[in-house]
Amino acid sequence: MSDLPNQDGFPKDQFPQREAQNPELAEIADLSKRGYQCLKENRIEEAEECFARILERDRENNYALVGLGDAARKRGGYRDAVDHYKKCLVYHPGNNYALFGLADCYKALNQYQKAIEIWEQYLLHDNKNITVLTRVADAYRKVRDFRKSKAIYLRVLEMEADNPYALIGLGHLHYDFKEYKDALVYWQRMVQLQAEDVDIRVLTSIGNCYRKLKQFDSGVPYFEQALGKEPENFYALFGLADCYRGTARPEQSLQFWNRILAKDPRNKVILTRGGDAYRAMGEYDAAADYYQRALNIEFDVYAVLGLAVIARMQGKYQEAVVSLKKLIGNDPKNYRLYLELSECHVALGDRQKALEDLQDFQRLGIRNIYVQDALAKLQRA
Repeated sequence: MSDLPNQDGFPKDQFPQREAQNPELAEIADLSKRGYQCLKENRIEEAEECFARILERDRENNYALVGLGDAARKRGGYRDAVDHYKKCLVYHPGNNYALFGLADCYKALNQYQKAIEIWEQYLLHDNKNITVLTRVADAYRKVRDFRKSKAIYLRVLEMEADNPYALIGLGHLHYDFKEYKDALVYWQRMVQLQAEDVDIRVLTSIGNCYRKLKQFDSGVPYFEQALGKEPENFYALFGLADCYRGTARPEQSLQFWNRILAKDPRNKVILTRGGDAYRAMGEYDAAADYYQRALNIEFDVYAVLGLAVIARMQGKYQEAVVSLKKLIGNDPKNYRLYLELSECHVALGDRQKALEDLQDFQRLGIRNIYVQDALAKLQRA
């Protein structure tokens, strides 16, 4: 079985020559055809019935065992599918159909190392199968083996220039390892190749690279293009809102935070972002309302921080200090809390205490440029 099943449900040159000579083989061949046709039409139970009938006649039949594995996989029963494929491999070691299905099951079960081992067995029989090569590269990416993953993706591109799965995979690989400029090269190649037909996920991925690079204005057109394809896409709305947030345009960011909240009003992360936008606009009551709505869902450090910042901006310094000290107790490595606390003590005229706040953070052994800059500024004052 070196080829994948054809439209008749089995590879060519298997049953047809012997059907006329053996009625039982003819019936098995017919059941196999019907079973695979049912699979194509998502008539899973009928397919399983056909394959079960084959196994009543021939319990080692590779087509029936693989067919049952494929049927189980189609309905999401990956563990059942694994059992069928393994049983096939006991009787027919090296069966490519069973190897392919088994590896895909392990991938679906997030058992990537097992999937890699099976796909590599498959490649012993067919080392130029691009579909399998990209799957192996994907699996190596999932287990964070950058070198092996990249080498296989590049091998695919040597075999088939501009293979979309390899280009997209290389983009994700570099993104996962925070190499955002390199990720852009591969994803932008997809845009060049597919133009208006490019997948929305490529557009949002490019936008996210620019967000990570703090090049927010460059990200905006890609998120806008994604919204043109799918007006309520969460990732496009979030990306646009965050880009406008990054370029200090709170009014525009708020439009998109609120569009997300219209569909998901209990999203506490978005509520705190909306609160931040109102706060930046000086609309403290609206900001406090958003933060409180987030806290009504569950505790959120950034909602409490937002309320503390409002208190500081309204001159309620002691109130802010109390909140910030409690937050530091819950989240002692959050540099923003120390910066805010230090600002409160500066406003209260206690420069020494403000210095100590920042020094407390530094004693944690965490290097942070914002804390270092604030400390240097205080020391020069």
